[in-house]
Amino acid sequence: MSIAQQSPETIRAISPYLPGKPITELAREMGIAADKIVKLASNENPLGMSPRARIAVERALAEAERYPDQFDLIAALADRSGLAREQIVLGNGSNDVLDLAARVFLAPGRSAVFSQHAFAVYPLATMSAGAACLVTPAKNYGHDLMAMRVAIRPDTRVVWIANPNNPTGNFLPYDELRTFLASVPGDVAVVLDEAYNEYLAPADRIDTLAWVAEFPNLIVTRTFSKIYGLAGLRVGYAAASPEVADLMNRVRQPFNVNNLALAAATAALDDHGFLAESYDLNRRGMEQMVAGIKRLGLEHIPSHGNFVTFAVPDGAAVNQKLLQQGVIVRPIGGYGLPNHLRATIGLGAENARLLEALERALR
Repeated sequence: MSIAQQSPETIRAISPYLPGKPITELAREMGIAADKIVKLASNENPLGMSPRARIAVERALAEAERYPDQFDLIAALADRSGLAREQIVLGNGSNDVLDLAARVFLAPGRSAVFSQHAFAVYPLATMSAGAACLVTPAKNYGHDLMAMRVAIRPDTRVVWIANPNNPTGNFLPYDELRTFLASVPGDVAVVLDEAYNEYLAPADRIDTLAWVAEFPNLIVTRTFSKIYGLAGLRVGYAAASPEVADLMNRVRQPFNVNNLALAAATAALDDHGFLAESYDLNRRGMEQMVAGIKRLGLEHIPSHGNFVTFAVPDGAAVNQKLLQQGVIVRPIGGYGLPNHLRATIGLGAENARLLEALERALR
């Protein structure tokens, strides 16, 4: 028996996470100049990093030899949320805090519930902890909360919910979500992944962080990778009850968020002009992209994030034709949607480039 076979079966059964294809990789494969490639695959902010964050990073370089101190960012997040500092857990991106939640509550002999077409990290985190995955059928490509409630077993310890959902963009009304939370047993952790929260229309937003006081089993996760433009620096956070946050901090790596990321995220929180510009750009870009998709006779899933998922005759074939034209989107066959592609909302010229390439790919 090989050494690899000594790994638990749940680990060997994991399908590795496949990120959006990097620009440099496509440049090597196709021989296309990197500056001629448009990447709309990873839901990054096309405006880049917050200007205030960039200045903060440059200043933080002067003390890069020091170990990180998370105090300032935690204090800033606590101040804005009305939570105590003891309720905030930082992560190397929100993926990290999702994994922390799994490590705290999941183990062999336990299970986690999540929806079909939900974020790929949920099964990864669940299986890494040795727990069983209970996948409920999607409803109109999104979460069916009633089905998820029925799926909870005596051994279930985590329910994963993305709102808005990635990769489909669906949004669960907060009244339905609150009713669901009230119905879940108190010994089951509900992880509410709000990576795209800042892209919601202002009228749709509710302060879900305040729900933690009412539902001690609720963990809300957010990220600086999307609207804040810090995907490459990797910083996210969780808000939870002090007891749950304490457990997550026990399994967290001591210096899991680096100095540059901490400085950038703290500064980005106050860059309200950049956030407003990013939100407005996304709104206008979504209108442009959806109009173009409809003009091509394609169906799309209405999205509340910074991306749109649409159906094509053959996802793999159309994706390959787009790559040959130097346009990178995200094929999502691994999410059970082989005839759909997900495209990030980019700059106006980038959106137009995708739509032109898509028209050629469909001929």
